[in-house]
This record gives sequence, structure tokens and C-alpha cells, in this order.
Amino acid sequence: MTAPDVPIGHADGLSPVRVALLGCGVVGTEVVRLLTTQAEDLAARSGAPLEIVGIAVRDVDAPRDPIVGRHLLTDDAEALVDRADVVVEVMGGVEPARTLLLRALERGAAVVTANKALLGADGPTLYGAADAAGADLYFEAAVAGAIPLVRPVRESLAGDRITRVLGIVNGTTNYVLDQMTTTGLSLDDALARAQELGYAEADPTADVEGHDAAAKAAILASLAFHTRVSVDDVHCEGIMSVTADDVAWARESGHVVKLLAIAERSNGGVVVRVHPALVPEDHPLASVRGAFNAVFVEAEAAGELMFYGRGAGGLPTASAVLGDLVTVARHRVRGGKGPVESRYAELPVRSIGAATTRYQVRLRVVDRPGVLAQVSTVFAEHRVSIETVRQAASNPDPTHADLLVVTHAATDDSLRATVAAVGELPVVEQVLSVLRVEGV
Repeated sequence: MTAPDVPIGHADGLSPVRVALLGCGVVGTEVVRLLTTQAEDLAARSGAPLEIVGIAVRDVDAPRDPIVGRHLLTDDAEALVDRADVVVEVMGGVEPARTLLLRALERGAAVVTANKALLGADGPTLYGAADAAGADLYFEAAVAGAIPLVRPVRESLAGDRITRVLGIVNGTTNYVLDQMTTTGLSLDDALARAQELGYAEADPTADVEGHDAAAKAAILASLAFHTRVSVDDVHCEGIMSVTADDVAWARESGHVVKLLAIAERSNGGVVVRVHPALVPEDHPLASVRGAFNAVFVEAEAAGELMFYGRGAGGLPTASAVLGDLVTVARHRVRGGKGPVESRYAELPVRSIGAATTRYQVRLRVVDRPGVLAQVSTVFAEHRVSIETVRQAASNPDPTHADLLVVTHAATDDSLRATVAAVGELPVVEQVLSVLRVEGV
């Protein structure tokens, strides 16, 4: 274990815990605000004052909220890290965040980070550095903002066996899909509204293509299944292919379209996936509106647990950061250490083809006798059972009909092969859409 070369707090509560902040955007500013306005309470909870010794930013002259003291700003992040007991990172991105946090951990400083991209891409490197130095690494804010989720999964449920994690972990896409469902907007119009309200970035790629949710899914899967899972192991589909027709058909069949992150045990391994899915209207996730997040955790002893709240935003994320900061500061003052990485299970990470799911398939077919029998035969040949078939009430083209086929559970590989074979039938004009059905 590498001893820290900076003074740490003492049980008498007189020596401050020195905090370095990396990044001062929306979240960083709110972290400063909470540390400043709630200093007395935070000191009482931690056992010592929490002193901001510096804030690393790219541009020290940029306009900032008055709560951020100019004397604290620096563009020398390495020097700042070297004089801190705790490093709080809210700058985002993989580099230079990774280099700076490794520098902090190797010195024995505790780290609190909200960086899901870094943890999803290279969490094991950070975990290893923290373990080697005997330092704390906390990251509650990296998944689902203010919702207490990371700590319950890695600590409260440590004595249980988690079988599945299913949730909405991206507020931008949930807002967009919710607007499409409740107002009938197209995806492009709903996304534009999200940008106007600040729920989506000017470049929303990470959200709408599922990358943000995939990074969070990798973190949750690693914790839940005691197995290292990186974002590269996550099957990822975004929402850009979801149409107004998909949303309308979902409503007709008693479902709501949501972008889900799913991590589950399957065939002796783990499958982690992010994709749009149909959720039954009576499932709790179906009622998650706007930019809110919600995550279902299924465990053998505890059963079903649901965590719900604001998954993003400056104050909610800062709340999660401060919770971690108080915890690691208390460890510095009074002794103790948080949980280390648990990867004893080393389960194989399998492709989405091994996942068991259900499909809802929309087909445009030639409208004549015997078509349904041909479609059903292909499903039977692939050993995929059909649960229901519905036909659109009206179709402007009298020579064709739109069918909605819902399957029973099967592996994703089998379902995908079935849809491909159906699409080759001469009587099938087009496979209009394919959506998985989850939460059943």
C-alpha cells in the first residue's frame, strides 16, 4: 500500500480534508455551491471541514457563477492533484481524466468521479490502481444521477444473487420517447424540443445512439455480476430508428416504447444490451415520464427492487457526488475504506444472441388468402411460437395488409433468423419494424 504524501484529517475534526475539483461545468459549479453553502453540515457529517484547495479548468478566464472563487481556479491539474486528500472529477471524457485519477490513486488520495464514459471504457484500470494503493474509488454519480443505485448494488445486495438489472438510464431518450407517446411528435421534433429545454445536448449523439446508456449498463453489470464488463461488451442500439408508427402500434398493443439497459444472467454467462423495447403499460417502467430514470433490480432473495428519480442535471448529480465525498472524507478522518472491486465470478460475457426475449414484428404483406399460414409456417420451422397476430384496421392500399406478430420467448438468435426468413417470403412486401418486448 502506498502511503499518501499529503496530510489527512484527524479524529479531532480540526484538520481539514483537502478537496481538489477537476472540472467546473454545470455539475462542478453545483458541487462548489453545496460545499460552500452547506459547509458546516458537511463538516459535521464527515468529521472534519471539507476544504476546496483548487479547481482545475481549461480556461481560468472564462465567465463563471460567482459562487466559484477565482482564486481557486488553475489550469495545472497535475499540481492540484498532488496536494489533495480527495480528488473529485466531473470533467468527463476518458483523457486526461484517466491519467489524473490514476495519479491521484497512486498517491493514496481518494477519488470520487461522475465519469461513466471512463468507467465504462476502462474501469478495471482505476479499480486496480485503487486496490493497489488502498485508496477509495467512489462513483455513485456515474449512473442515474441522484438515484442511489451503485451503492445498493455493490454493498446492500452484496449478500444476495442478482439475476437481472433492467432500466431507463438516459433521461434524454426517455423524454424524447415520452413526447412521441403523449403528444404524437415525430422523433426529430421531440428531439428538437428536448434540446430547447436543455434535456439534450446540441450534439445528442451519445444519448440517441445509446452510447451513454451502454456505459452505464457496463458499470452496473460489472457490479451486479462480479465480472468485468466494458462498454465494448454491450450490444448497443439507439432510438433513431423508432418511428411514430412504432409508437402508435405500441399503444394499440398495450405497450410503451422505452430505451432500456438490460444486464442479465444467461446460459451461464452475462448478456448486456441497450436497445429500444416495448414495455407493457402495467409495468412500472412504462409510467416513467419525461427525463426521469428508473432501474429495476431483480435478486433471488430480495425479489424486485425499483430505484426512481432524476437521472441527470447539475444539482441531482452534485448530490450524488457529495454523498460519495462525505463517505470518503469520513474514511480519511476516522479510518476505514470502501468496498474494493469484486470480480471473483469472472462470468463469460455473451452476445445478445444468447439473450431470451420476445419480438413484436410489423409486416406489410400481400392481402390474399393463405398469407398468414405461410408466415406461421416459417415461425414454426424456426421453433418460434407466435403469441398473437393482429391486422391494421384500415390500410390505404387494398392489395396489402399490415400485420403485427408478437412471439413467445426465444433466444435473440432464433428470433432474428426467423424474421430474416419471413422477410424472404414472396408474400411479404416489407418488414416494417422489429422491437423486443421486455418486462413481461
